[in-house]
Amino acid sequence: MIGSGELRKGIIIELEDKLYQVIDYQHVKMKRTALVRLKLRDIRAGHSIERTFQGTEKFIRARLDLRSMQYLYNDGELYYFMDEETFEQMTINASQLGDSVNYLKEGMSLQVSSYKGELVGVELPIAIELQVVDTGPGFKGDTATAGNKPATLETGITIQVPLFVNKGDIIKVDTRTGSYLERIS
Repeated sequence: MIGSGELRKGIIIELEDKLYQVIDYQHVKMKRTALVRLKLRDIRAGHSIERTFQGTEKFIRARLDLRSMQYLYNDGELYYFMDEETFEQMTINASQLGDSVNYLKEGMSLQVSSYKGELVGVELPIAIELQVVDTGPGFKGDTATAGNKPATLETGITIQVPLFVNKGDIIKVDTRTGSYLERIS
């Protein structure tokens, strides 16, 4: 059990038999009592809710296990992963993965979190290298500060890249913000 003063962004709590990740935390002082406003994301369903609690409320902190797994492929809404130690295959629903699906490449290794044996999410690396599959042409004289253009990457996500990036280039993308970092080749 943790008190409301120990809550921080990213902590996963158990509430009403569901797992929620704290997205935003706000402590509000009233005349007689203190309140805690939380914005929570349901880990299994993927939707967000906002709730207000008394400052004295206690929460059950969920303990997640991390396992090294390899992403294999997806079949519609299901994403298949293989445990790198036991070679057991498991699936995660797209709604549980959220925006992480935009950065999954077949064969990549990553940390998968599970709760009581059920896979609930993945921890992506901070930056990932992806190939540009479609973008406008680059022209001689285009520089990094001249502007941006949209580019579709091998996973299907479209991001803004500098004008000098061409189709076939490998670029590094920040998985937290979805922004371009640098051109690799």
